[in-house]
Amino acid sequence: MSSLQPLGQVGEEDAAQLQFGPEFKEIDILSNAQVAVVLQLSAQSAVNRDEELHEVYRKTQQYVDRVNNMTNPEKNSQELIKELDNLVDALTTFRKETDEGDELALHQSEVAALMNLVATDTAVDEAKALIPSLTRFPEAAIDEVLDLIRTTMIRIVS
Repeated sequence: MSSLQPLGQVGEEDAAQLQFGPEFKEIDILSNAQVAVVLQLSAQSAVNRDEELHEVYRKTQQYVDRVNNMTNPEKNSQELIKELDNLVDALTTFRKETDEGDELALHQSEVAALMNLVATDTAVDEAKALIPSLTRFPEAAIDEVLDLIRTTMIRIVS
């Protein structure tokens, strides 16, 4: 049986509406920076055990290192882990109330996407264009989140 749906038919999964399939219920979604730390630590562990890294592993690590914008070779992995964990905690506990009294929170996928997206010059409009589910937040709230990520990014890279 094929899991493909006919063209034009909307399924139950829609990232723009934060609707994900059941396989995404019990997982953590990681940013590129988090994946980079995990890969670096496991690569170091493999070296310590005299194991060779698989080619797919090395290519994945090269890709993540290339796109990761939150890195600093002068900081040890424990410092990076602490900074990233603090940022993830701050983003996952971020709350904004709407005019109707509803409380809005960032989804794990939005947290990871924002961490991957943010550079020091990322604007609210760019974030909303690349992460459509953010449009439910007021612009000031998105700007607050972007500032939080920028501040952490500056701490990490400096």
